[in-house]
Amino acid sequence: MTPTPQPRREFASQLAVACLGAGVVTSLAVAQGQDPFTALGITLFSAVAAVLVGQIL
Repeated sequence: MTPTPQPRREFASQLAVACLGAGVVTSLAVAQGQDPFTALGITLFSAVAAVLVGQIL
């Protein structure tokens, strides 16, 4: 049995949820003095990594 490809809409939904989850932690870090651009980079990286791992599993 081969896995069926995920539709683009589901991928976008997973990415949005991952960004929201990572954004909560990032906003706490910014509130404690972290550079906002560094925090944004970390948020985007972790969201994309979470979606890619979710696609593999």
